[in-house]
Amino acid sequence: MPDPGQTPPVTPSEPEAATPPIEIQEAPFSLVDDDEAEPSDAAPLSPARRRTRTIVLASLLAVGVAGVAALGWFYWQIHSERDVTLNLPATIGELKLDTTQDAQDTADYLQTALSAEVDLDKTVSAVYSGAADKDVLFFGGTTLIWSPGKDLTTSFDLFADDQGSVTGLHDVDAGPLGGSMKCGNTVSDGNEMAVCGWADHGSLALAMFPNRSESEAAPLMRQMREAIQTRN
Repeated sequence: MPDPGQTPPVTPSEPEAATPPIEIQEAPFSLVDDDEAEPSDAAPLSPARRRTRTIVLASLLAVGVAGVAALGWFYWQIHSERDVTLNLPATIGELKLDTTQDAQDTADYLQTALSAEVDLDKTVSAVYSGAADKDVLFFGGTTLIWSPGKDLTTSFDLFADDQGSVTGLHDVDAGPLGGSMKCGNTVSDGNEMAVCGWADHGSLALAMFPNRSESEAAPLMRQMREAIQTRN
């Protein structure tokens, strides 16, 4: 027993156990459970799955080839139609070019109206005289046209006035030069007349056919086109 007044000896306490170091997982973090992960030496595909994969790949290849072919055809068509010249011959069948001042004034007016509807690089216009007052008023121009059918339909808007617009507009045979050709009917000075037009990737033209039916106008428009249009 220690003497009074003496400080009892301090018994050293046992050292605390050291905190074990944190172990870092060597394997990378994975979102897939180990049970769901595919083994590195996966089993070969079954014949049915191989056929399915072959069909899918072949279909994708076919679609890609078809798309490239369609795009190539589109640009080839533009290239083959873009360089066009429009000339006005003195005669086209039974039609004769009217060189009077009144005819020229009328042609110039129509040419200006068309230019307001369609942006053209070069324009031409003329009045061709026919028998029994069956004249033809022609006007058109050349430029690069990306959407011939759409632009041709829009160009018929220039016939719209307080007497009406073009009615019965529909596609007709464009002939050997291709592109788009449409015909319909409009009213001018109280009289109904046929109107026709063509458009391709290099040109657009319209014509008015007083005193002619649409069935007469369509073949005459094709005849005029073959006489007027030249591809370079």
